[in-house]
Amino acid sequence: MTSDIVKSDLLEPDLHGFFTRKGGVSTGDYESLNCGPGSCDTPDDVRANRRHVAAALEIKPENLVSLSQCHSNRVAEISEPPDAPIRADGMVSRTRGLGLAVLTADCAPILFSSPDCSVVGAAHAGWRGALGGVIEATVESMIANGAERSLISAVVGPCISQNAYEVGPDYRDAFLAASPDYGRFFAPGNSDRFHFDLPGFCMKRLLDAGVTRSSWTGHCTYDNTDRFFSYRRTVHQGRPDYGRLASVIRIR
Repeated sequence: MTSDIVKSDLLEPDLHGFFTRKGGVSTGDYESLNCGPGSCDTPDDVRANRRHVAAALEIKPENLVSLSQCHSNRVAEISEPPDAPIRADGMVSRTRGLGLAVLTADCAPILFSSPDCSVVGAAHAGWRGALGGVIEATVESMIANGAERSLISAVVGPCISQNAYEVGPDYRDAFLAASPDYGRFFAPGNSDRFHFDLPGFCMKRLLDAGVTRSSWTGHCTYDNTDRFFSYRRTVHQGRPDYGRLASVIRIR
């Protein structure tokens, strides 16, 4: 199996990867590297795909840690593989040999590195989590584990882009209630619709958290069917389910 992995120099020397949908064993709508246990894919295929991701990060399969994601601002400190999935949307670790994995299909995966003290982080940032503070909470957890704010690097991985992310006025109102400044992340669409800039908003929140070494990979999950799973594209196509992309980081 050949993987198609997006990487960033900002996260070096920590081992990491924003995995695309290529290189796995799943078939049909899940073709082929679906890493989501919450999907309706064959469990054996999901486990095989996760083993492939673990091997690419040079870790044991049982050390690939993912969360029970719930669009929150909760962050877990991971020192060993948990016995059961933890309900949270961010995690940090200082343990070598553990891979922190977030699963997405339009939401923004964000990987964090702080080579000064060997602590890494990962966050699942949908609009609720990003607005609710999961990015800042992940940064603060890294600092509590010894990271220096000015040395933290963060990369927003493949996610839905503004052109493809149409939302209603209630959605925009929720952001404006938090800050009138957030109106700049919405572009007018048809009728009363708007287009929301999720990666741009995540970059703004990273900057507000004091993370100046940050970037977006520039990949839109909705527009590139061959490389990425997309929840919204699946809905528009009338399909019943969708695969999940894995974004992983571990201390080298």
